[in-house]
Amino acid sequence: MPLAQIHEGMRGTAYTVFEGTKPEPMDVEVLGVLRNVNGARGDLILVRLHGTKPEYTGVVAGMSGSPVYFDGKLAGALAFRIGEFSKEPIAGITPIERMLEIDADDPMPAPGPSPIAAVPSVPSRTSGPGESAALPVQGFSNYLKPIETPLVFSGFSEDTLRMYAPQFAAAGIVPVMGVGSSSDRKQPEPIEPGSAVSAVLVRGDMDIAATCTVTYIDPQRLLACGHPLMQFGQVDLPMTKANVVATLASPLNAFKIVNTTETIGSFVQDRHNGILGRMGKEPKMIPVTVTVRGGQTAKEFHYEILNSARLSPVAMMATIFNALHGTNDYGDDITYRMNGALSVKGYPDVALKNMFAPMDSGQPAAALAAATIGDRFGRIYDNPYDVPEIQGVKLDFDLVRERRSARLEASRADATEARPGDQIMVETVLRPYRGERLVRQIPIRIPTSASKGMLRILVSDGDTLDRMRRGMPLANRKLGLASTINLLNKEHGNNRVYVSLFESDPEAMVADKVMPTLPLSVMNVMDNMRGTQEMVVLNESSVNEASTEPLDYVVAGAQMLTVYVK
Repeated sequence: MPLAQIHEGMRGTAYTVFEGTKPEPMDVEVLGVLRNVNGARGDLILVRLHGTKPEYTGVVAGMSGSPVYFDGKLAGALAFRIGEFSKEPIAGITPIERMLEIDADDPMPAPGPSPIAAVPSVPSRTSGPGESAALPVQGFSNYLKPIETPLVFSGFSEDTLRMYAPQFAAAGIVPVMGVGSSSDRKQPEPIEPGSAVSAVLVRGDMDIAATCTVTYIDPQRLLACGHPLMQFGQVDLPMTKANVVATLASPLNAFKIVNTTETIGSFVQDRHNGILGRMGKEPKMIPVTVTVRGGQTAKEFHYEILNSARLSPVAMMATIFNALHGTNDYGDDITYRMNGALSVKGYPDVALKNMFAPMDSGQPAAALAAATIGDRFGRIYDNPYDVPEIQGVKLDFDLVRERRSARLEASRADATEARPGDQIMVETVLRPYRGERLVRQIPIRIPTSASKGMLRILVSDGDTLDRMRRGMPLANRKLGLASTINLLNKEHGNNRVYVSLFESDPEAMVADKVMPTLPLSVMNVMDNMRGTQEMVVLNESSVNEASTEPLDYVVAGAQMLTVYVK
């Protein structure tokens, strides 16, 4: 039914699931049409719901998408509610003609008559059939908001949600600790308009899912929600049936308690006026296996996360932290040794090997490990040339029940002058957390090509060295996937002390290749490339590097020494 045929006083029927899987009817009375309240030309139909259940529960989170019929014709989906603590079940309807625009490249056929018995419309006293009575926007638009479709986090601790809520909020998600569960069990009841349907972001030993209601369905596709989940545009999220365990009535936050069940396809569009799913389409998720060793038995976590440049890095951080934080072996002074790989189709695996101990700032080791994984994901997705097809992540954590961290306390070289080709010895002193000092000696050779003058010696942990190398102007470089993975695999571990020699001659980096100590004549030839994203020039060159053997400590700290080359 076109929006132009909707008018005040019409009566119809909406369908939603209050319990179980069977949609139940609610009577609907049109109060009027609100013009331009959902964006430009975003008209909504304002209705009041009637019936024992909606008058008791009010407009419920999870009800968005409930189809509304007049004269047996589909008019739209319940999608908005009015204000807070409302005493009446008043809702806004997204017109079906706006929802049918979602798949413009492959338009859905217009819905036929509803198979459900039609409820005759009642003409209003002020509007004849076919006339539209627009209610004034003033006093309504300020309180009109989408019916919540909260992304429910099941299997997550409160500490995890508190820590990562800001990152999820930045991606358009408000995390809600869930009441419900997820499974692959078969649900024999057919899905139909008014059925509950869920979009899944994470599934397995941890679950993140959002549930709303089916508006319209044909053999290939379905429309739901009547408003966006996150308005990401094209998406690829598992689409599952859902069983409503109960509907909780609350003046503040009425919602449906839901168990997601079998997968029936994928949601492929997340748009302003709803979400669109394709029946039978296999979603492409990223399988993750996390093994935590340290107790009497190893604990394994298996789950899948969505493939999204905006959300996958945050989802990985939250799930890794939650897996480590949610074991009985967890404690404030825990240290982790991580070993694993991130597989990208067509490229070498990204090595995930490092060691993490709590920081003096209070940052727990689990959060540091999660941040490292999130950084790897973010950098793989953040390239303008290639679409990464991440095939899986496997992580193995060895848990040590003490704080294995050490700070670089002092360093010195055994010579202040040297000749090209000479070997010098750098002595470092490490102070472990509540432990005795450690002394390590690191030999390093002055390159035979070293120029006369001062040579800088950086003694540091691996993270400081990496941040120095990828600092400005490298931070704004956008590289292809092959170069990005190559650079990731060249990054330094944080359980060693590194000694690096720097000369004052310029160094060029072209993609992931380094060209140190360039003569002026070569720089003049390459000058036209200077400043491009493929090539950047640094003021000094790294000419040699050495390190200790791996230590059983997370090393932190940096000092600068100098030696004069004769």
